[in-house]
Amino acid sequence: MKCPVDGETLVITDRAGVEIDYCPQCRGVWLDRGELDKLIERTTPEAPDARVWQADSRPQKKKKRGGFLEELFDF
Repeated sequence: MKCPVDGETLVITDRAGVEIDYCPQCRGVWLDRGELDKLIERTTPEAPDARVWQADSRPQKKKKRGGFLEELFDF
């Protein structure tokens, strides 16, 4: 398989029991469907309790009108 960025042949390697493709030239990493989820499951410790991250526990900010980036990120 060829790298979509520079056309170099991708190399297959094993990380945490998941085969991933990477480009030795541009060092891009290419994952197939579901591989990112598998890597996250196998490399992170047990997830924190979901109750800790409830939106109600955060202080409420006054909403101001802004761009779409402000909806994605907390500035």
